[in-house]
Amino acid sequence: MAQHQGRSPWRWAIFLAVAVSLFALLWVAWSLADRHVPAPWGEDVRSDSTVAVGLRDAPKSLDIRTERDRPVGQALLDNVYETLVGVDGRNRLHASLASSWKTSSDGLTYTFTMRRAITFSNGDALDASDAVWSLQQAIQQHRPGVETLGKLTNVANPDAHTLVLTLGEPNPRLLRALSGPIGIVFDRDATINYTSQAMGSGPFVVAAYTPGSSITLRRNPKYAGPDPASSQVTLRYFATDDAVAAALHKGEIQMGLPDTIDLERLRGNDSSLSIAQDNGTRTVLIGFNADPSSIFSDQRVRQATRHLIDVPAAINGRHDVATRLGGPIGPLEPGYEDLTGLFPHDSAEARSMLSYFSSQYLGTVVFLVPQEYRDLGEALTQQLEQDGAFGVDMQVVDDATMATRLTDGNYTIALTTLEGDESAGTFANADSVFRYTNGTAQRQYRDALASTNDKDYQRHLREFARTVSQDAAADWLYVSKDQALVKSRLEGYQVAMSGARLRVENLQVK
Repeated sequence: MAQHQGRSPWRWAIFLAVAVSLFALLWVAWSLADRHVPAPWGEDVRSDSTVAVGLRDAPKSLDIRTERDRPVGQALLDNVYETLVGVDGRNRLHASLASSWKTSSDGLTYTFTMRRAITFSNGDALDASDAVWSLQQAIQQHRPGVETLGKLTNVANPDAHTLVLTLGEPNPRLLRALSGPIGIVFDRDATINYTSQAMGSGPFVVAAYTPGSSITLRRNPKYAGPDPASSQVTLRYFATDDAVAAALHKGEIQMGLPDTIDLERLRGNDSSLSIAQDNGTRTVLIGFNADPSSIFSDQRVRQATRHLIDVPAAINGRHDVATRLGGPIGPLEPGYEDLTGLFPHDSAEARSMLSYFSSQYLGTVVFLVPQEYRDLGEALTQQLEQDGAFGVDMQVVDDATMATRLTDGNYTIALTTLEGDESAGTFANADSVFRYTNGTAQRQYRDALASTNDKDYQRHLREFARTVSQDAAADWLYVSKDQALVKSRLEGYQVAMSGARLRVENLQVK
């Protein structure tokens, strides 16, 4: 008995040690199989979960260097490729591959400090020399967006961690330009086929690509930042919105970004789906054809039309409205000012202004409307025809036809959209599809582009936007929301600005 009592504590100690070890092994196995959870001894155990996202417009190729269409940037920016300057979901600039930067007082020299210990997905080191080479290639090959760099006279790297850009004249849009595809840093030693392959320094690599069908992104083991929440994210492309919805209902994808704004219809009675919305930068507007042969070349006709249209009534109940708009610059863009009060709805004032013109002179307005905005077009048509103000021939057209007819000037007015980064400049360009020209506005826009600091840049932009709005170059209606259908177990999604940059780094199914 005495001998048995003496050994008992040791036996209990051995039993407890074995039990603790087994529990720890089971815990780790569960963590690895289920989700991204830190192990008890402090190491990071990565999740092997996968996510699939449904989209409509597939990239024509993966060559983000030469492809002008937005889908390639939507898929690869921030996921596979990183830029010198980053931009967040509120369109604010922040550090990315460049950890900081300084601008000279004359606005002609930008000095960037590059992050250290960054590599491309093949293990090659990324430093300032790669940034110099990437910008030189963009300039020499005149790649899309190179004009946003302005008069760049010299690109140099005095050391591996410093990039210096010298301009011949100020360009207050340079930092924002470097947050887009023109600011991507490529590996100068890479030998890949960029049309079907991609290699950057971002959190993912392209593991598979089926043109027009899917892009499979897998975790980049060389990424310098935190591991993506999921080991694999597949972007799948569908021919119709209904096909995106069907894949969501079947659980084949966990997130869908249809083209339509009517996500309630696509969701149906599926309680596992929710609608996620956030601010976008797309402007919905009525563009006026100001060609000298058009009645909308007359300022009074344009201004009367803005008074005639009751914007709040026309857009009431629409699910995609983020912010009413009264000018060419949205709330997420530099130089924004609320200009919605300049042309309040006033039918009497509109009729008085139009009374100077005969009905024969005004004729019938050819109103182009995209298929997606048919209901809005019908509401606006009713307002334009009120009390016989205008005769309206509303023509619903597909996107390709819309683009062709705008370019050819084969329209009177058009319900159309512009992205925030192009909206203002469109009305400073007399050769745009709207044929609008105003000497004062064009001078104000040139003054903005000649600014040596952001404060002056935004001040001149506000002056320009007010001039253009008062002159009724168009009737800006609203900035639309970015929207998505999301399965209930999906976490880490960011909908804001997802039409341009679909960040999938934090996507994870719980």
